[in-house]
Amino acid sequence: MNLDKAIRKVPDFPKPGILFYDITSIFTNPKAFKYVLGEMLKLYKDSGLDGIIAIESRGFVVGAPLALKMGIPLVMARKKGKLPGKTVSRSYSLEYGEATLEIHKEDLIPGKRWLIVDDLIATGGTIEATALMVESEGATVAGIFGIIGLPFLNYAAKIGKYGPKTLIDYHGE
Repeated sequence: MNLDKAIRKVPDFPKPGILFYDITSIFTNPKAFKYVLGEMLKLYKDSGLDGIIAIESRGFVVGAPLALKMGIPLVMARKKGKLPGKTVSRSYSLEYGEATLEIHKEDLIPGKRWLIVDDLIATGGTIEATALMVESEGATVAGIFGIIGLPFLNYAAKIGKYGPKTLIDYHGE
């Protein structure tokens, strides 16, 4: 399948000069969505994962069905202030601002192997923050997955050691 045809490109969002790769158009295309989930399952079904950490919010949409299909837990990395329990948090820079993510502390079990899932990997800041939270609790980042990769933004400098995998890469805006 040609995922490029299923991905909407929105110029000047969220600010002028940024080309936004909108994967929500994959979710409205059942064939494309099924393809993405099938490819994820092929990549990770025999990887010995203990769970998936999905990053808010589009990561939830692909992380949840994968966790269910694999019979493993799903943990949500949420924006600051959205989780009710004791949390681990990490602030990070985006290509267009700053943010903080949190994960329930009790969900990050020491020694467990986690796949971190998001829709798009740009600078790697969001995923690096999530990985640092996982490691701070004695758990292991077993892999990184994003539907889209933007390697021209050099995410490998931050998260290359985790072996990020993507289904489609864009090499410029």
